[in-house]
Amino acid sequence: MVATLLLILAAARSADAQPAPPATASVDVIGTLLQPQTARDEDEPDTAGQPRAAPRLSAPVRVDETGKTPDADPTTRDAAYDTRLRASFASAQGFQGPLDGGWTLMTPGGNGGGGGDLYALQLVDRADRLEGVWRDLRRKGSLNGSGLIDNLQRQGRELSLGFTPEPGATGVVATLHAGDDGRWTGELAEGGSRRPVVLRRTGP
Repeated sequence: MVATLLLILAAARSADAQPAPPATASVDVIGTLLQPQTARDEDEPDTAGQPRAAPRLSAPVRVDETGKTPDADPTTRDAAYDTRLRASFASAQGFQGPLDGGWTLMTPGGNGGGGGDLYALQLVDRADRLEGVWRDLRRKGSLNGSGLIDNLQRQGRELSLGFTPEPGATGVVATLHAGDDGRWTGELAEGGSRRPVVLRRTGP
């Protein structure tokens, strides 16, 4: 009996001496899901599957070096911004009338045929207003060589504009008619004399 108890005690001590098996690491799945993640900008596009950015260049890119660009490949955000910009520009263009832009008032014949450029005009043609500015091309650098168009009216294919070229001077008045070629032809009253003129578009 004593021998049996000694054997049982020895077996127990031997079991206590053995190292305990490593505990299996338990994964808290729910805790992981509830753990706050790194903050992410909602406007930042998902970059998965997008091309890598071009490497930084160590030297400036010259105009004649084709195949190189100083910028990285456009991102999804860049493309979206460009799309919105083009849409806004197209929308603004839709509100512009046919007179909106740059024009030159000149005598027929051009510079080589006895005529010449007289005034550069920049007109704003909107649904609710028609206005513009003028610049005398024969008085470059003059402090009084430009100003606002005082009177600008359009009725169908007829256009009239008037302004004072300088303080105390007689007003300049042009009466024009729209042609099928996009130009306006008519007469200019300036300095007590009248002459035929052409208004042609020269800029956006």
